[in-house]
Amino acid sequence: MIEFDQFKYELGQKKEPLRHLGESLDLENKEKRIVELDRMMEEPDFWTDAEKANRLSTEARHLKDDVEGYRRLVQSYEDIEALIEMGQEEEDAGLVTEVREELAAFSETLDAMSTKLLLSGEYDNMNAILRLNAGAGGTESNDWAGMLYRMYTRWAERHGYTVKVLDYLEGDEAGIKSVTIEIDGDYAYGYLRSEMGIHRLVRISPFNAQSKRQTSFVSCDVMPDIDTDIDIEIRDEDIKMEVFRSSGAGGQHINKTSSAVRLIHIPTGFVAACQEERSQIQNREKAMQMLKAKLFMKEKQEQEEKLAGIRGEVKENGWGSQIRSYVLQPYRMVKDLRSGEETGNTDAVLDGDIDRFITAYLKWMQLGCPDRKVQGGD
Repeated sequence: MIEFDQFKYELGQKKEPLRHLGESLDLENKEKRIVELDRMMEEPDFWTDAEKANRLSTEARHLKDDVEGYRRLVQSYEDIEALIEMGQEEEDAGLVTEVREELAAFSETLDAMSTKLLLSGEYDNMNAILRLNAGAGGTESNDWAGMLYRMYTRWAERHGYTVKVLDYLEGDEAGIKSVTIEIDGDYAYGYLRSEMGIHRLVRISPFNAQSKRQTSFVSCDVMPDIDTDIDIEIRDEDIKMEVFRSSGAGGQHINKTSSAVRLIHIPTGFVAACQEERSQIQNREKAMQMLKAKLFMKEKQEQEEKLAGIRGEVKENGWGSQIRSYVLQPYRMVKDLRSGEETGNTDAVLDGDIDRFITAYLKWMQLGCPDRKVQGGD
């Protein structure tokens, strides 16, 4: 049957990428390290140093995930190969749907594991803290920030990550002025660092009686949730602290006391806020942790850019500085202005289907960020 010939060809095209994945994973050394870590974790005093123990346990889990994941992938390849041969020999049309589904699942897993290999940064395996700030434009930009908040929440749910709202400031009429969320899951930061920058929306305004086309901007900041003590000194006189009553999305977690905390680092203008914890002290500690992480990552980025001779990214929240454009009218398209990746399925993207852009960005980074003209036009 012609379907099985096509399946055999498609599977054959995956053989070399599967082999390359196995080589890149360096399975032999990973297995040796797993044996070493298992031996260490069996020692009676392993948990004496809790921070070290947690770090080694996490390392062991990630290594086992890689090794076991690849073994399952190889087994899946062999199972599909056997199904195709069975279907060809018996000309069993009933196997067509099964093979198609198994091949699609195999391809998706292979792509996901290959993408994960690109996450080699020091903090890539950590949780992420993502902050959205509506740009100039009032209600339009606030609404756009609300749409992006939903997009990232849906993306996190698709990947089995948990989302915690740390700070939430509603728009006056609609949407969100700013929101900070913590996304917990393996490699959350590694994936989401691709989203840092300005996101631009073009559409017919639902808030304008003349139905004029409107352009809105929202800035997205992403940093790793570094839970260890960061060696960054912040002088008291460089910090402005504001306290206010917390109020979550949709009016949740409303407190009668001013327990929410916002810290402003005066020299840089960086803002860190938290209203999730029960007390002002806890919220201040979390906000300070985020502020230190932000300053630490800024310092690290500046050092890397100096060593590599790279020009720093433009941070202005406006024309010419965006990383991705979302056009809903007069046509529909989402385009990443760094990697060149684009799609016309805007509904899927805004519902959290952004993996294609994340993967394209990571590959673009791996190639050394080849120049692309970032422009403000449609």
